[in-house]
Amino acid sequence: MSQMRRLTSAFAGAIVVAIGMAAANMSGAPVPQRGTPSHTVTTAEFERWKTELSNWGRWGTDDQIGALNLITPAQRRRAFALVKEGFSVSLASDADSEKAPDNPNPYEHTMLGFGADRIGVAFHGIAHTHLDSLAHINYAGKFYNGYAPQQDVVMKEGGHARNSIHNLKNGIFTRGILIDIPRLKGLPYLEPGTPIYVEDLEAWEKKAGVKVSAGDALFIRTGVWARRKAAGPYVRGRAGKAAGLDTSVIPWLKRRDVALLGSDHPQGVAPSDPPGSVHDFALVILGIHLFDNCDLEALADAAAARNRWEFLLTAAPLPIPGGTGSPLNPVAVF
Repeated sequence: MSQMRRLTSAFAGAIVVAIGMAAANMSGAPVPQRGTPSHTVTTAEFERWKTELSNWGRWGTDDQIGALNLITPAQRRRAFALVKEGFSVSLASDADSEKAPDNPNPYEHTMLGFGADRIGVAFHGIAHTHLDSLAHINYAGKFYNGYAPQQDVVMKEGGHARNSIHNLKNGIFTRGILIDIPRLKGLPYLEPGTPIYVEDLEAWEKKAGVKVSAGDALFIRTGVWARRKAAGPYVRGRAGKAAGLDTSVIPWLKRRDVALLGSDHPQGVAPSDPPGSVHDFALVILGIHLFDNCDLEALADAAAARNRWEFLLTAAPLPIPGGTGSPLNPVAVF
């Protein structure tokens, strides 16, 4: 008899749940699916992360290089050991001197003579491969580690007193990892506005047999240059739409202690709320220098041909005192 009562109770409970779900559907309210992670990040949560996930003070109050502190001598030696063939491939796009919807400030290349020329470029934006310094983005006037300069002073002095790209004069030498999301999904490229979630990153790790860890330079391919080749120039980033890391990925970047972050556009999905969430949070709160607008097509082909998604990364920005970043040519070596 007790078994009959249990069965009756379970049956009644199932009916109640079914009725509740049906009512929710009729009312238009979403029914949460068991096991499906939420990617919603509230404004309050995002603001709380600025304190909970902050790297400010982690390497001292005078620190100016942020997560690059994670690239230790031991990390460099491990990265060097990844070189098996000595095959190298560039992660930079060619200097583009042709004006286009996605290149409003093209490279200026002028021949000064038969054997001399001049180049000039406003490199921030969505067109040119460059490295953002920790003096590039601020929240309410404060840059990484609490650096809070006066704008008029920075303009008068011709640059920043702290956090500038000059701190990276000795170059970058660490393990690089490529996460190829279009290849994961069997696509040539992601459509603009496609978000990339933690589940995507970890699915790629499982597929590729690599795991992102402390001190790594992480590169996320979305297929910008493949799409541009197929469909023509298009506006990306805050002024348009772009595939990229969803805001919900931010805690994962902190947990994995990523030292550098790169992509084929300025990092996060667009539009995002707040605008530029991953890009700005990485620079200001996590102290992660960013490689923007890398051309990852040749790297993806080289990695796929070898089924090797980790490599030695080397890069060196121009040593510009006070600079907010620098154009550069990152190189992967297998």
